[in-house]
Amino acid sequence: MSEPSLPEVVVVVVPARNEVDYLPQCLAAIEVAAHSLAAAYPTVDLTVTVVLDGCTDSSAAVVEDTTFARSLVTDFASVGLARRAGIAQALSQVVQPAGAIWVANTDADTVVPAHWLVEQCGLAARGVQLVLGTVVPDPAGLADERARAWHAAHPLNDGHPYVHGANLGFRADSYLSVGGFAALDVHEDTDLVERLKAHGASWAAVDTMRATTSARMLGRTPGGFAGYLRGLPL
Repeated sequence: MSEPSLPEVVVVVVPARNEVDYLPQCLAAIEVAAHSLAAAYPTVDLTVTVVLDGCTDSSAAVVEDTTFARSLVTDFASVGLARRAGIAQALSQVVQPAGAIWVANTDADTVVPAHWLVEQCGLAARGVQLVLGTVVPDPAGLADERARAWHAAHPLNDGHPYVHGANLGFRADSYLSVGGFAALDVHEDTDLVERLKAHGASWAAVDTMRATTSARMLGRTPGGFAGYLRGLPL
């Protein structure tokens, strides 16, 4: 592992494409996590960037209604490029070196836990450069039979094998060293994580900061989480 160091800055990046139905809950959860971070690590600065990628709804107004998030408008129609652009803008607006910056990623239809940022900073302070969190579908939007099928296929514990862009963190210098997110419409998270691991980044797969994502059957990316839920054998 690298020399332990608490991040000086945490940048949160959230890609969104017509997510007005979910974005308010997503940002409310991030705000709670931000307050928890400030209480636990008051010296750590925080920025939140929502990448409005090809939005034609009122997602921009949701961001404007917050006091802590900024928006970046793009038209990539690519989650990989949206994440990449959001991180690039966030990094360009801080003065600290990349080794002192932690990047926390989630999705606009996801609700993170209150200790989400505290947990990642604690791991970073112990030298971890890549954190893989778990994600569960919102039980309120999932039929019982499909929920049982999902949980049967996804035992949740530390050391898990899952990669979710909706619950993913890494040190900025490690991210930049492998060229960042690729221009992929799906599995951009898995692609990045494979490159980070191959590059030797120290990593931890944890179930201690479990996030909840929407259980919709029609998602924003082909072959993404919604498509996986839809294709579960029942």
